[in-house]
Amino acid sequence: MNLKNKMTKNITTYNGEIVAGSLMIPESRKVSELLLQEVSKDEWNQAIITDNILQKRSPATAKRQANLIRKRLSLMTADLWYLVKDGSAETATQAVLAAAIKHSRLVGDFMDRVCRDHWQTYNPKLNKTDWRAYLESCVQIEPIIANWSESTTEKLRQVVFRILAESAFIDNSRSLELQSVQIMPEVAKYLKQNNEDYVLRCMEITE
Repeated sequence: MNLKNKMTKNITTYNGEIVAGSLMIPESRKVSELLLQEVSKDEWNQAIITDNILQKRSPATAKRQANLIRKRLSLMTADLWYLVKDGSAETATQAVLAAAIKHSRLVGDFMDRVCRDHWQTYNPKLNKTDWRAYLESCVQIEPIIANWSESTTEKLRQVVFRILAESAFIDNSRSLELQSVQIMPEVAKYLKQNNEDYVLRCMEITE
């Protein structure tokens, strides 16, 4: 059983699929284009595996990351795919973040609970202790998380912190200083029109 299957088996609220990659904006733009073209399975495999449009070193990596991106984006409608494909760097990043939050409560709840608490208590810096305490709270919802190895939880921390850095919620994944983020109007409009209240709340932690 591979790492992802070990982490997702029997888990309904939290899962570790995000170990496959962070936001991957350039790759997400390309996958959005494929989704908008409504490509067939064969055309998908041709683009991802044969043509290697994501420019990965191995077919396995290309397939794993493309599938993660597709899972995220498929939870949203074509209107968001256009924001990812054609939007500015900031718009595309926030659109992908929105999809990542909807796909992974592990990301969303960390932002909504931990990052928000830091802002409300005027403590604008995350640390590794925050992550450990957060996972301990997640165990109350999904007890199987307690069986995740140290290497797995560390990899997840790295990916989540990298997502926060890529979307500018922290300055970088080393200093972990929280930064104020204004949601792009087109992204906020999409989330409101599509009743994505949870996603929007997670992204509005600094407003």
